[in-house]
Amino acid sequence: MAEVRSRVSAKSRLGEKFAYIHRHWDGLQTFLADGRVEIDSNGVENLIRPIALNRKNALFAGHDEGGRAWGRIASLIETAKIGGVEPFAYLKATLEAISRGHPNERLDDLLPWNFKHASS
Repeated sequence: MAEVRSRVSAKSRLGEKFAYIHRHWDGLQTFLADGRVEIDSNGVENLIRPIALNRKNALFAGHDEGGRAWGRIASLIETAKIGGVEPFAYLKATLEAISRGHPNERLDDLLPWNFKHASS
């Protein structure tokens, strides 16, 4: 491929395709060598799209701090969904823990991926 690439004009359509392959060669080799690696990132992009859309929608909340708060809550809800956690149960338990005085230095315990529902 390197030999053919050296004989093709970089500005030609074929040259552009060779340049693209060259830029992504390491990733292609990783994909070919490790069967766990996906050929594209569509699966991950589809998982995070609702989070990004909710954050974008927060731009229209009418007030800067309201938009930031909406973005935070939306991110927590979508992250809970991705992790298979029921959002209402998660938010209810989290707000109850905060109201009971959950320590600030242990806020990471309240993130969706650490949530353990009382019935589980």
